[in-house]
Amino acid sequence: MKRLHLAWLMVAGAVAPLTAHAELPSFELILRDGHFTPALLEVPAGQRFKIVLKNVGQGPAEFESTPLRVEKVLSPGVTTFVVIHPLRPGHYPFFDEFNPQLPEGGILAK
Repeated sequence: MKRLHLAWLMVAGAVAPLTAHAELPSFELILRDGHFTPALLEVPAGQRFKIVLKNVGQGPAEFESTPLRVEKVLSPGVTTFVVIHPLRPGHYPFFDEFNPQLPEGGILAK
């Protein structure tokens, strides 16, 4: 029994580094003075992914989504990213809290 357990640990240890370094699908989102480009990101449902955020505007920007429980503030000229957990199919809005009067963006998981 101990040999079987040891063999399982060896296999798990060999596979773990491969999955840890697997490349996440990546999507770019430009923030410019309260506007998002693109306004709608289409992503695969059921899969983790990364959103690369770039603030090319003159002032601070924020990527915030209540349903996704994510919030990221960016100074002008900053590029950063957020990793989003696997989503069920559907629409997930996001907005810039520094510019609440402007239209929201969204993520469409298909």
